[in-house]
Amino acid sequence: MKDLPLAEVYRLIEPGPVVLLTTRSRQGRANVMAMSWHMMVEIAPPTIACVVSSNDFSFFPLRQTKECVIALPAVELAERVVKVGNCPGRDTDKFATAWLTPLRAEQVSAPLVAECFANLECRVVDTRLVDRYNLFVLEVLKAWIDPAQPKPKTIHHIGNGAFVVDGEVIHFESLIP
Repeated sequence: MKDLPLAEVYRLIEPGPVVLLTTRSRQGRANVMAMSWHMMVEIAPPTIACVVSSNDFSFFPLRQTKECVIALPAVELAERVVKVGNCPGRDTDKFATAWLTPLRAEQVSAPLVAECFANLECRVVDTRLVDRYNLFVLEVLKAWIDPAQPKPKTIHHIGNGAFVVDGEVIHFESLIP
């Protein structure tokens, strides 16, 4: 074993696929951001925790409206996802910049992303850790899947502009549904 700089630890523990989080402000402006700091908290109802920095343009609409969509892009969208992640939302229509299509959601005002293989309409159910850690707890209200994308592969950020793509699937018996 050898020392690993503490600033590199996050690269070992990235929690899951890069997703797109969409919001819509009370004034009606939609935004999309790339996010990889999220995790499942509960299976039923599906509950997700995510970190949205107070420096991100999406932070205040998420905090005010308590609604968002988590859209899951396949690897084919990787360049657009990186464009979204590298583009500031305050002065830019990130949907147009990244050639993404917003679609009307059923239960929240934030838009779905047409090009993504799944979209999760979410409501913020817990904000107790927002002030301290920027951590929002979301309940999934409605889930959408694109049947035209039957076996999507996701991308996983491992730091410094590097990503890993889903690989081989292996199966083991599970007692959890």
